[in-house]
Amino acid sequence: MAKATRQSFGEALARLGAEHSEIVVLDADLSKSTKSDLFAKKFPERFFEMGIQEAHMIGAASGMAFSGKLPFLCSFGAFLTGRYDQVRLSAVYSGANVRIIGTHAGLGIGDDGHSQMGLEDVTLMRVLPTMGVFQPMDDAETQAIMDYLVKQYKGPAYLRLTRQTMPDYSDKAAPFVAGKLRKVATLGTGAKTLLAIGSGAGVAEAMGAAERLTAKGYTTHVVNCHTLKPFDSKGLMELVSSLKPSQIFTVEDHSVIGGLGSCVAEVLSENGVGVKLTRFGCQDQFGESGEPVELFEKHGFSAAKIAEKMA
Repeated sequence: MAKATRQSFGEALARLGAEHSEIVVLDADLSKSTKSDLFAKKFPERFFEMGIQEAHMIGAASGMAFSGKLPFLCSFGAFLTGRYDQVRLSAVYSGANVRIIGTHAGLGIGDDGHSQMGLEDVTLMRVLPTMGVFQPMDDAETQAIMDYLVKQYKGPAYLRLTRQTMPDYSDKAAPFVAGKLRKVATLGTGAKTLLAIGSGAGVAEAMGAAERLTAKGYTTHVVNCHTLKPFDSKGLMELVSSLKPSQIFTVEDHSVIGGLGSCVAEVLSENGVGVKLTRFGCQDQFGESGEPVELFEKHGFSAAKIAEKMA
């Protein structure tokens, strides 16, 4: 069922809370928005409302982690990266086993405007040593990543979530494998081959672009990157080798500096791959208020704008 990934997160958190008594949840006066309130209603004794003080929340969560708890600390991605010093030192440098949940990612939050749009968070979190960075494309993938973060992953991790509803693209029969690029679809049978890699909300725009490019004689292989760190370098090289695309493009609701596009560019350049790469996302600009569809169009990474540029 199509949902905002923040909603899927809240439902998964409440489900996993019943199975894992070590889970505790902290929020900074945004539990209805982050959907951590679903956990709070079921387990009020394990939920901590910290008020509008993210820095204190990060420190407290790190302390809880060293006391044997598994803390999920929740706020808007933009507000968490605004407390980057605490993330860097209290959580990551100390090696705390915390789960940092950044909701309201990118231009897709719409009318709330730039002050609340996480557009730099992947870049900042990705550069921190040992930090895992995850961004699901839909409900099923959010649930699977949450299971992985609770049952298998160790160390600090950042989970990036949408405010807006995401269409379902996951093949529920295929097992989720953390850290691996995931094939979503191949559209078209044209002689010209493209490889499209999306993450989070970018997957839907990549799919929409692929549908439009079919009519223009292209075959487009759409791939989802749910794990931005560690990035699947080997998987990307295998795709390039097997598909032999004439061009590659990435799509992300995030700055093109340091995010998914940079992950792909780093691997291609380090391996001497001479394929043109086009990065679609926010182009070194601030966000603004508006409807998500209008903002994606204005900033050039709507499905229509991508197809127009790639054709």
